[in-house]
Amino acid sequence: MTYVVLARKYRPKTFAEMVGQEHVVQALGNALRSARLHHAYLFTGTRGIGKTTVSRILAKSLNCTGPDGQGGITDTPCGVCDACRAIDAGRFVDYTELDAASNRGVDEVQTLLEQAVYKPVQGRFKVFMIDEVHMLTNTAFNAMLKTLEEPPPYLKFVLATTDPQKVPVTVLSRCLQFNLRPMAPDTVAEHLARVLHAEGIEAEPAALKLLGRAARGSMRDALSLTDQAIAYGGGAVRAAQVRAMLGAVQREHVTALLQAVAAGRADEVVRLVDAMRAEGVGAAATLEEMTAVLHQVAVWQWTGLDAADDDEAAAAVRALAAQLVPDQVQLLYSLALHGRAELGLAPDEYAALTMVLLRALSFAPAAPAPGGGGVASAPPQEAANGPRPEAVAPQPAPTPAQPREAVAAAVTPQAPAAPATPVTPVTAAADAAELADAWAALVDRLDRAGRLQALVRELALQSTLVAREAGGWRLRCASATLAQDGPRQRLQSVLAQHLGVVDGWTLSVEVGAVSDTPAQRHAAARAARQLAAQQAIEADPVVQALQRDWGATVVAGSITPLDDAAA
Repeated sequence: MTYVVLARKYRPKTFAEMVGQEHVVQALGNALRSARLHHAYLFTGTRGIGKTTVSRILAKSLNCTGPDGQGGITDTPCGVCDACRAIDAGRFVDYTELDAASNRGVDEVQTLLEQAVYKPVQGRFKVFMIDEVHMLTNTAFNAMLKTLEEPPPYLKFVLATTDPQKVPVTVLSRCLQFNLRPMAPDTVAEHLARVLHAEGIEAEPAALKLLGRAARGSMRDALSLTDQAIAYGGGAVRAAQVRAMLGAVQREHVTALLQAVAAGRADEVVRLVDAMRAEGVGAAATLEEMTAVLHQVAVWQWTGLDAADDDEAAAAVRALAAQLVPDQVQLLYSLALHGRAELGLAPDEYAALTMVLLRALSFAPAAPAPGGGGVASAPPQEAANGPRPEAVAPQPAPTPAQPREAVAAAVTPQAPAAPATPVTPVTAAADAAELADAWAALVDRLDRAGRLQALVRELALQSTLVAREAGGWRLRCASATLAQDGPRQRLQSVLAQHLGVVDGWTLSVEVGAVSDTPAQRHAAARAARQLAAQQAIEADPVVQALQRDWGATVVAGSITPLDDAAA
């Protein structure tokens, strides 16, 4: 017997068999049950998500006569009457499919419309299905407008397109439009598991998740890839073989790269990229997997919920969440996402991958010096005299997933913010804590007023005030990129205008290790609010009674301070 590919063999034949399009099924089902039928339907969405399938099921619903031949319009076609079997076989004379991609001219459309004057031969309704309708010419659209608006009572139009923006509004206004959604990877993987179970084929859950992600929302693509995976694996679908077939990147490669970036090890980043080149690991696939991992890290940091596929991956995500601060995760995600577009522009995609990762290092909280893999050294005056005794050691922002002891350790006492100090001849030997308070209060005031934007805001938040004199102020920042002339000059302009200083006042920025910056204070304040919220919930008598009497537990990561929730 001739083999039938999975995408055709398991094409849904009823609305109940459709996966991931519940909103469309519900709307059409209600319309069919109440006999409130429109004369034209437009189904939109990407490839392989069920537009043509919905059209055929709708045609069967309109023409089904039931097993006994006495049935009427229904949302559950029987599949055994002459009309249902003929539509499934593609030989129902009253159901016509026109591929507008290859039949896009006015002559083809007029030939189709000439059939509209004749009543159905076999069924209850004639159904004209035009696929990729946006490919029709303007003349063809104009030719069908009148019939589309006022068809005979026995005629139904079903249009499908992957690009509804190209369909004229005169056509859109005459149709009921349904947007079919791309399917989630988990939904695809669950359906593949049912299909392979019915086929009696062994499949690993991790392999199905890889196929679900590779399908990018298309069930047809997922089933086609599954056919390929079965052939590649010799009758079984295993994760290692699917990964090799898809050219997917192993999670360990991406984790190692992110750990090197978190540690500021440029030499390790270059070494890992060279090793990936030798193994033939794709640069584009690396950045794609990196965005997926960073998404999981961000979800864990902000909610405490695991978004990883398994326990091993979840452990790696938690380790990265402890190494990377939330701001850095967001920046890395953006760089990886936009870096994929740069790969095709570079003569060597691995060189482009290296540059994307080194760019991430240049924005790190403690930027590595060029040519080395360590953290930027302290400024000369601190190297000679030792660290200032007044400075507070920088603390990373704790994540909700850390134990309470770690959260408590990350919260450092801070003095109340003082109002901005006017520019007066004050010596550079002013107390570091006083300078930090004054700088934090000034940055908060300017930020609330909307005066700080983009890199200027980051420079202000990531810096500390080390000297304040009549002729100018001196900041220290860990990032050499933020300390460049562009952000410095724009921040100088904002400060000069706010303080009302005369010409000649300057702002200088030195690169070095920092402590007690506004960003660190914000992180400590967030950690303190989070800890206070957790302690308040745990001490609540109602919560304690639920835990004692009913065995209730507090979901990890579900506690959020009220002010953070509002933000």
